[in-house]
Amino acid sequence: AGDTRYRRIGWDEALKRIAEAFKTAKPEETFWYASGRFSNEAAFLMQLVARAYGTANIHNCSFYCHQASGVALGQIYGSGTASVSLEDVEKTDLLMVVGANPASNHPRLMTQLVNLRKRGGKVIVINPLKELGLVRFRVPSQPASFLFGSQTSDLYLQPHINGDVALFKALLKGVIERGAIDENFVGNYTAGWDEIKAEAQSTSWDDLVNLSGVPRKQIDQAVEMLCAAPNGIFCWAMGLTHHTNGVDNILALGNLALSRGWLGREGSGLMPIRGHSNVQGVGSMGVSPEMKSAFAQKMEEVYGIKPAPQQGQDTYSSMVAAHEGRIKAAILFGGNLYGSNPDSEWSSQALKKIPLMVSITTKLNEGHAKGRGQTTILLPALARDEEAQATTQESMFNYVRLSEGGEPYLEGEMRSEVDIIADIAERILPSGRIDWKAMHSHEKLREEIAKVVSGFEAMEQIGKTKEEFQIKGRVFHAPKFNTPDGKAHFAVTALPEAPTDDVYRMMTIRSEGQFNSVVYEESDLYRGNERRDVVMLSQADADKLDASEGTPMIVENEVGSMKVVAAIVDIRPGNLAMYYPEANCLVPRKLDPRSKTPGFKKAEVRLRKA
Repeated sequence: AGDTRYRRIGWDEALKRIAEAFKTAKPEETFWYASGRFSNEAAFLMQLVARAYGTANIHNCSFYCHQASGVALGQIYGSGTASVSLEDVEKTDLLMVVGANPASNHPRLMTQLVNLRKRGGKVIVINPLKELGLVRFRVPSQPASFLFGSQTSDLYLQPHINGDVALFKALLKGVIERGAIDENFVGNYTAGWDEIKAEAQSTSWDDLVNLSGVPRKQIDQAVEMLCAAPNGIFCWAMGLTHHTNGVDNILALGNLALSRGWLGREGSGLMPIRGHSNVQGVGSMGVSPEMKSAFAQKMEEVYGIKPAPQQGQDTYSSMVAAHEGRIKAAILFGGNLYGSNPDSEWSSQALKKIPLMVSITTKLNEGHAKGRGQTTILLPALARDEEAQATTQESMFNYVRLSEGGEPYLEGEMRSEVDIIADIAERILPSGRIDWKAMHSHEKLREEIAKVVSGFEAMEQIGKTKEEFQIKGRVFHAPKFNTPDGKAHFAVTALPEAPTDDVYRMMTIRSEGQFNSVVYEESDLYRGNERRDVVMLSQADADKLDASEGTPMIVENEVGSMKVVAAIVDIRPGNLAMYYPEANCLVPRKLDPRSKTPGFKKAEVRLRKA
């Protein structure tokens, strides 16, 4: 406190200060946050240390990412991850991509879209903003595609921001009216259909069309494709999860899939598109305020660790606790927690109230300046490909793979995340049933993971065999699900409210030249923007405001205000797009009550010329 800049200290002093703060604080006065950068080994150790310390305030970046997917899919079929494998994508007849832009970061999936269309399948894209890569994409491994580009979608629907539930209900209504319900699947392997069918039939087409923003003719085209396809896979990203009704968005999409029998068989299913980081693996390792019952049982059986007496905080709850002065120490394992939060000014205030902030990081980011604590210690960590010991990660298709690591640079300065966590454990926890010194070994950690985490039994040998494995019980190729009754479940969802006429719906999006909250390039080649302080709007809305490309504009609401310039794009009129994380200063602190995810994809704003 009082310093005007960071200064170097030694590892011993840093670890001593951290130990003193965590020994002084009560466990419930701390929180432990992990990004998706973590390896499985580091993530498991982190939650083990935190739970042995006595706190359940353990969370990861999925609360601001795909938490809604996990909650919804758990309700639908009892597992929070994709129900399909990559091989299923190769066998399907129809793929629907909703609220995602895989052209920016999932080239393998884009190759599958191109190949699907080559073999006669169909691709439907649903996104308020027309993305160039989802219209045409160059596949480098295919010469003709590389030279001339390949068409990637057959139908591109552009709903209003947050018009998704209305659109999915409209598609379901159309499927019902065409008699294309898979009656055998619905009757024998699902629950809750009658209420969903009655609601769809009683909701008017006019309401569904108006709320979705998609013309009836285009809805009918999509319904025809859905009814003609023997198999289908629906995939989505944060265009569905970053809403205050994110869970409902996915439940409504799941209703449509179940109606066609597209679950519990090859070539069909539901697939959240997760990033290249290990966020799914971090969740599997127990980095969550709540432990699954089997996991909790194993933690007590193996280590004698019982669940903490206090209910654990999710990410936003920890931010609220910090703002109220109830957090005395926090430890951030990667990421940019400041840049990941809504209402940037409030978030900065909250983090600056924490007496001691510890950030284990591979590089500096904006959060280390605007989201620092009263005292902040930065611990430089090795990235996964610099680790001396092998690490494992989990893919979005539920595969666990080994990374051999490499030669670390700056030997003696940057340290392994596992070493850092184990060192902290040795200083703040007594020696008992857990030998913290032994936990410096990744091989030992994999043995512990195999004991505790269901489906990860093969983890014990992966360091020796080098063979990837798929986690059991997550891919469903037969209509038997992980729910109490073994059935897949339909769910009632509420239609979104229409916005008032004097506001625009604004969504925050990322560019080609950024990864999560880290921006590497100011320009965005595929959207034609040379700068990031822009508001993307339709030509129709620009005409109404007497604006053109480059016109200075003001975007404002009850949270904040930004001075930007206009960028004309192909987006549904009445809707805007701005870059994340810069536009977080306009995102209100409104959450999905079930997933605790902020509504980064729908902020109501006013727009005017500067």
